[in-house]
Amino acid sequence: MALTMKDVEFIDRLKTLMEQKDLSIELRKNGLKYLVLRKNYGSKIESYFGMTRQGIRWRFHRLFNRIYIDSYLAIFWIESNFGTQLRQDAITIAKEQIELRREARKHGIGSISLK
Repeated sequence: MALTMKDVEFIDRLKTLMEQKDLSIELRKNGLKYLVLRKNYGSKIESYFGMTRQGIRWRFHRLFNRIYIDSYLAIFWIESNFGTQLRQDAITIAKEQIELRREARKHGIGSISLK
């Protein structure tokens, strides 16, 4: 799954609100464990994100309970089959690609897709 610019903007806003202690992320268990967004869901939050509370919950669930967790599941599966010796190389490649994307965004080139 790829991150969109809307996802990046959402994460930036979420980070700001978490630093201000207006929102927090908690681990919940209802059969399976999952992450939830907690605290103030008032009109301030809706206007800050520019979407409804349901939209905020949907994007949070997609990013944190699907993309984020699925990424770790894929890493776990690969490392359980091939070992961890490729991890440092993968981290090096990822950091390089992140830096290239930052440079491209500075110059207005390309998108944020993480495919």
